[in-house]
Amino acid sequence: MIELLTTPQNLAAIATTIAVFATILTIAMPMLQKDPLEGRMKSVALEREKLRARERARLMNEKKEGRTKVTKKEPGAVMKAMVEKLNLRTALADEKTEDMLIQAGYRGQSPLFIFLALRFALPFIFMGLAAFYVFVIQGVEEGQGLMAMLKCLMGGFAGFYLPILFLKNRLSARQLSITQAWPDALDLTLICVESGMTIEVAFRKVAAEIGPQSLPLAEELMMTTSELSFLTDRRTAYDNLVKRTGLEGVKNVVMSLVQAEKYGTPLSAALRVLSQENRDIRMALAEKKAASLPPKLTVPMMICFLPVLFCVILSPALIRAFALFE
Repeated sequence: MIELLTTPQNLAAIATTIAVFATILTIAMPMLQKDPLEGRMKSVALEREKLRARERARLMNEKKEGRTKVTKKEPGAVMKAMVEKLNLRTALADEKTEDMLIQAGYRGQSPLFIFLALRFALPFIFMGLAAFYVFVIQGVEEGQGLMAMLKCLMGGFAGFYLPILFLKNRLSARQLSITQAWPDALDLTLICVESGMTIEVAFRKVAAEIGPQSLPLAEELMMTTSELSFLTDRRTAYDNLVKRTGLEGVKNVVMSLVQAEKYGTPLSAALRVLSQENRDIRMALAEKKAASLPPKLTVPMMICFLPVLFCVILSPALIRAFALFE
């Protein structure tokens, strides 16, 4: 088995098989995937019910006994116990980590416990897999023990930073989706506000319309609608929207909403200006991405196209040269 796995031809065949399977899976997944909008809206409805129950419990406790802690059993009890026992929250997490989890769409304490447990466990798992491959499958010759230990440490280092890399990619994808759909959402909100709707009803309507274009934005707007309905301070609901998205465009709109409610200024003019600004920002990002394509295409063209082009150009000359020598 070890010889089978270490033979270059077999490794190439295994890599080709995995690549073909991944290609087929990538093509087939969008066809088999269901529309996640309905499920996400149900999860938002559950969050709304939890928020309502939490606010009711807080009000009842303040009336009867003052503020008391409402305890509930959270999923991932094993990971939670491990995190609390090893005090991983102090060692591996800070406010920035919690904000990144929220902005990536992971709410509550359970995702934090899972993230910390993975950051603690994955280095040992990856180090063990690297050690198994280096010492058992590949084998270590004399004088290469230090290099083998270095490979194991590199595996542990990769396992330690893999959750952070996944979280940053998820956060970037989510923010990009919200950024692309935010100007359209502002236009829809402007139409709803000018027709006489309140901001809660406008956000609910916009969330239903913007869902096919940006599911994260629809989810955030529904959460904001729920918080505006149940929280005592409306500014807290707006600040939570900024905290969950982490975008400057959303922050500017929230400031305009807070000022409009505080001073009674017209909201439609501010929304019209902010919508145009966010649309310009989206266009600038698209132009920046288009301008960065030529440098990125240089290396692929040199590797993939130029050899084929040289073969096509030089082949007739080589054929004639060989014919002359014959």
